[in-house]
Amino acid sequence: MNLWALLLIIVILLAMYFMLGSFLWGAGYQPTPASVVRRMMGMARIGPKDRVYDLGAGTGALVFAALDEGAASVVGLEIEPLRALILRWRRGRHARGDRLELRREDLFKTDLREATVILAFLWPGAMRRLDEKFRAELRPGTRVISYWHPLEGWKAFEEDRKMRVYGYEVPSSLPSDGTSA
Repeated sequence: MNLWALLLIIVILLAMYFMLGSFLWGAGYQPTPASVVRRMMGMARIGPKDRVYDLGAGTGALVFAALDEGAASVVGLEIEPLRALILRWRRGRHARGDRLELRREDLFKTDLREATVILAFLWPGAMRRLDEKFRAELRPGTRVISYWHPLEGWKAFEEDRKMRVYGYEVPSSLPSDGTSA
């Protein structure tokens, strides 16, 4: 087998892993479109005092946009090893990469109390599991911006049904029984 054939096989295997094999870590890879990233940033209203958490950061579309919006700091959570490696590489090349903390950990076990903004592009089951965690850990005023899947039982302060972007703000008193927030 010649070198080019071997390289082609390696590239194909990596692409298959990246798109399909990463389901072993909880979710496949699906990039967030640039238009949706802009819409999410508009809803998030990120300012210089915000600590932004991206739950399932992928290759970084949202974390780097949050940095560009002027967030004080951004925490990107990504458990899948290849995507986490790509994030680390991209952080080193970003002008504000020093304000980006990358964690390769389970987002369901991460303490979210420091967040002022949560960004999420997760599956419906993950959003349902996060509901209780959000109710227990997020402070009043924390903004949760979700793409594609809404938070069931929460009242959005803004939603774009066409783009499927939903914005929520934790109220001053958040019911812990799963009723409307």
